[in-house]
Amino acid sequence: MRHAGTPRASDTNTPHRPLYTEEERRRRDASKWTLVQGLLAPLQFLVFLVSLGLVLRYLATGEGLVAAHVSIVVKTGVLYTIMVTGAIWEKEVFGKYLFAPAFFWEDVVSMGVIALHTAYLVALATGWLGHQGQMLLALAAYLIYVINAAQFLWKLRCARKDSERAARSLAGASPAMGAAE
Repeated sequence: MRHAGTPRASDTNTPHRPLYTEEERRRRDASKWTLVQGLLAPLQFLVFLVSLGLVLRYLATGEGLVAAHVSIVVKTGVLYTIMVTGAIWEKEVFGKYLFAPAFFWEDVVSMGVIALHTAYLVALATGWLGHQGQMLLALAAYLIYVINAAQFLWKLRCARKDSERAARSLAGASPAMGAAE
């Protein structure tokens, strides 16, 4: 509990800890897996949007069951691909396949996304939950996927801000001086 007169952490002038060290940034920029992730992420989002539409169509009309199932399986395949390549990227950049401090919570939520997608595959293969339940399970997986995607977009934004700070620092300019130049 904070007592009156005790400064909050946000009130102090603590230095900002960047997402990447200089060495990690160098490894990130040199890694072929950075490009792979940059290509797979929008592809996965596109597959997600198409699949979401097909799942919602089935739930609303009862039509297009096979198309919905195929789209979820494709989405899951793309998810597995981006997760494996992302783990390789994380190892190259941070020295750990998963749960590097910079991406710990994103990796935790990713495990939930994988678990739900995998549960869907099990349900599909075994007939567990029936078609309606399988589609609802897919929607739950998609909800957690959207949360996870937002986490990664936030980290991308933070990394860009860190790069801007680093560039200003290297140039020896304050933000105000940089704008005036």
